[in-house]
Amino acid sequence: MKSLRLNIIIFMLANCWIGAAQQLPQFTQYMYNTISINPAYAGSRETLSVVGLHRSQWVGLEGAPTTQTLSVHTPLRNDRVGIGLSFINDELGYENFSYLYGDFSYTLPIGQKAKLAFGMKAGFTQYHIDQELLNDPTVINDQFFNEVSNRWSPNLGFGAFLHTNRWYLGLSAPRVLNTDYNNGGNGTIDYVALERVSYYFTGGYVLDLSASTKFKPAALIKATNGAPLSFDITANFLFYDTFWLGASYRINESAEAIGGLADFQVSKQLRIGYAYEYPLSELRAYTSGTHEVLLMFEIFKSKRIKSPRYF
Repeated sequence: MKSLRLNIIIFMLANCWIGAAQQLPQFTQYMYNTISINPAYAGSRETLSVVGLHRSQWVGLEGAPTTQTLSVHTPLRNDRVGIGLSFINDELGYENFSYLYGDFSYTLPIGQKAKLAFGMKAGFTQYHIDQELLNDPTVINDQFFNEVSNRWSPNLGFGAFLHTNRWYLGLSAPRVLNTDYNNGGNGTIDYVALERVSYYFTGGYVLDLSASTKFKPAALIKATNGAPLSFDITANFLFYDTFWLGASYRINESAEAIGGLADFQVSKQLRIGYAYEYPLSELRAYTSGTHEVLLMFEIFKSKRIKSPRYF
């Protein structure tokens, strides 16, 4: 079993190193972590919003991905302008990616209820290989591994976000620059890209079912150059504007997963969320599933801001 798990990890790492690309980590609770993929979302909640998330993917599988995110965003005194800062730490086996990016958005009113925001994201991505691997006798003399480790690369992203209080549509490309760490292929591996361009399309709608119950379907479509399309579909019910309960489904060419979500609005300022995801692919024989915990804290300075916000 240990040998099989090790082979799986080697396979995943090889797909990142040999002619492939690292992609931004995926989240079951993507609808509450929009700032990580769309800079136009910055300031859209009309208050100072802080979101922290931890994701343990494929628990029980040696070297499986773990991800932590922390984001802060707020509108400025001119409420058409929003700014934000986001950090993502993503670890897979011996690989570690750290993303530190600032966000800027500008919002235009569209009619009486709708708003259209445009955003830009700029920052750095660090790629790091654990020293344990660099000290391995099989790679210690391989110049490639030592050259690509501990590199910082700048990048840019852009996005648009159209929304009202009841629905939203988003389109973004959070990383638009490619990075070739092998500089022409002089090492043992011909081409390694730290990042490739990914396009995200998101949407959601809130529908009243009764005085105490609302229904919110949401979707995310991700397209990456050289990778299969990924589809996330989520359906949530909100009870008494306090408790969210829902289910999720993700599918792409190589993976399929189902999940459940629960969020509780502890107070006007604090929300706690939990999501569980179970793979339907061959990985299900080696993992007990994926766990994700989310904390959202907001500071409401204006009485006109209503809580809860639906997205």
